[in-house]
Amino acid sequence: MAGMSKDAFLHELLGRMSVEEKAGQLNLLTGAMDATGMKHSDDLDTKIRAGRCGAVLNVYTPAATRALQELALASPLAVPLIFGYDVIHGQRTIYPIPLGLSCSWNLDLMERCARMAAAESAADGLHWVYSPMVDISQDPRWGRVAEGAGEDPWLGAKIAAAMVRGYQGDDLAAPAAVIACVKHFALYGAPMGGRDYNTVDMSRRAMEETYFPPYRAAIDAGARTVMTAFNDIDGIPASANRWLLTELLRGQWGFRGWIVTDYTAVTEMKNHGTAATDADAARQSLDAGVDMDRVSEAFLAELPDLVESGSISEGQIDAAVLRVLETKWDLGLFRDPLARCNHEAAIHLSVENRQLAREAARESMVLLKNEAGILPLSKHRTIALVGPLADSRRDMLGCWIAAGDEALAASPLDGFRGMAETIHARGCGISEGNDDLLAEAVRAAEQADVVVLVLGESWQMSGEAASRTNIRLPECQRELARHILLTGKPCVLVTMSGRPLELTWENSRFPAILHAWALGTEGGHALAEVVFGDAAPVGKLTMGFPRSVGQLPMTYREKPTGRPFDAAAQYSSKYLDAPNDALYPFGHGLTYGEFRHAAVAIDSPEMQPGGTVTVSAEITNLGAQPATETLQLYLRDLVASVSRPVKELRGFQRVTLAAGESRVVSFQITDADLAFPGRDFQPVVEPGDFEAMIGPSSRDLRVVGFSRRS
Repeated sequence: MAGMSKDAFLHELLGRMSVEEKAGQLNLLTGAMDATGMKHSDDLDTKIRAGRCGAVLNVYTPAATRALQELALASPLAVPLIFGYDVIHGQRTIYPIPLGLSCSWNLDLMERCARMAAAESAADGLHWVYSPMVDISQDPRWGRVAEGAGEDPWLGAKIAAAMVRGYQGDDLAAPAAVIACVKHFALYGAPMGGRDYNTVDMSRRAMEETYFPPYRAAIDAGARTVMTAFNDIDGIPASANRWLLTELLRGQWGFRGWIVTDYTAVTEMKNHGTAATDADAARQSLDAGVDMDRVSEAFLAELPDLVESGSISEGQIDAAVLRVLETKWDLGLFRDPLARCNHEAAIHLSVENRQLAREAARESMVLLKNEAGILPLSKHRTIALVGPLADSRRDMLGCWIAAGDEALAASPLDGFRGMAETIHARGCGISEGNDDLLAEAVRAAEQADVVVLVLGESWQMSGEAASRTNIRLPECQRELARHILLTGKPCVLVTMSGRPLELTWENSRFPAILHAWALGTEGGHALAEVVFGDAAPVGKLTMGFPRSVGQLPMTYREKPTGRPFDAAAQYSSKYLDAPNDALYPFGHGLTYGEFRHAAVAIDSPEMQPGGTVTVSAEITNLGAQPATETLQLYLRDLVASVSRPVKELRGFQRVTLAAGESRVVSFQITDADLAFPGRDFQPVVEPGDFEAMIGPSSRDLRVVGFSRRS
């Protein structure tokens, strides 16, 4: 290696490899420290020692990764391993689930959280994290909405890029950097019926306008790996879809990294009915552009024979192997393969990391409702903290917690007891009622000045393989709520979940509702800080909460249709039994205090090609305390060559105002903001009339018109 360039070294190493060893570099196997799929890798040590494994998942800690890395270094060619893991929202210090964190609308915070996760992962011997998940979804029945950034492609693209930057930094060989893996490519967030792993069927326009932008943004930010989706696209499974992986991803988008399948996705093509054998599935995947086979071992078993039979060429394998080896070089593995096996674990759950996790948890909560200013609560009153989630550390962490330890997390009760006199009662289980627990909860409420009910989903009720047709609170929890409300005590509802919930019943009965998602390691302390006013809620929804599951899938970015909604017209696009819009729309989120929003002004009614217009609005803090608001900019193209959404997010600004302060907030609109995929799916900016809308949510907007000249 000494004195050799990267290109020379990698080609010399490739030239010494047998076809079997090359197939080994494209083989990702799983260890036993976690279980994230249905198949286990047998004889892991033997395959590593023989050079039949290129990467390992579900193994972490310096000691465990060192043991396997030393086996790889004892193989005939001593090619080091890459270690990967599902680090979705933290490795040891767990921050809020990605859907919750996205509600902060704080890109810098998200990047810092990803950087913290990268540093803790690297300190655990890891090189590769299977994140960010950038799948857009408009259906909260799908459990994996917990892992994404919600329904909006523009915001999702900004978040995807921030997460990639946070994980990878500027130098993959840096001690605290890891490889990002963008997933799931593509369209995985739109399964029919919201059912995980189900068929996805959509138009090319929906792909280009709604689902592709976050993937593209992550690639443009430099993501080194992409994971294929489980679903098919136009009848061809993603892991065998050459149009998707080679023509689009590598050709049109210029991706230069490597592509890995999801868990056993290669051999699952037999279940799709598009491959008869493992060999057929392996051939299709390699032809499509897949570089690494996760856990199924079809590449390891079948590629040598496929080369011998002429079904694939050795050159195809070589191209994939070089992409994997190049990343190993860039990680510094050929220089020091044991570098990350010597880290001290002092960074894990450090004071600084916990502070960041608490900051993230505070900013992720969304105040859905606060009639008569019931929140924040006084610390000088007795609080009854009631509900099956009120003292659950595990549920505070949510799904996909990597190496997080629930014993080191803070529950709501932990946070409340540090703030005020607190009486605790469970009231019921997550999904099971109990008369004794119910009676205990009623007694606690009667002894208190105020009740805080903490209800919602357990951690198992969202995430992968956790789709639900009913996204209401379980009936036993609603029964608990009925009994607590009958006591007549003031009552605040705190909901925790991995998805938007259907809270129509609760909205009609509770004066204050705070949605807390799954907040992570420091969630209980952050929750108490917000409830008691040490911090004010600043979160805004990135996915609307429906009035009914009958509305799903649902998005604020709907197209107008030929018969758009008209409450007075019978033959218009609407429901007979409910409004069309969300109960709590995209962008909604209250804080403590009140703002006045003035009309939108524009500096010019006409925009020249290549020019700009500036829209602005004055906002005033009417409260007696400093307060923060996130103003959002939406645009609408009134007449275009293809039908455009009734509104699309194109900007946002967070504003903190002193009591009584007013400020003018401005947004500059450019051609890039007006561009869309034209009839040929190429970006186009057309002349015509537009609307610019500014407000605190996608439903509460002030409008001004302008024209773009030809």
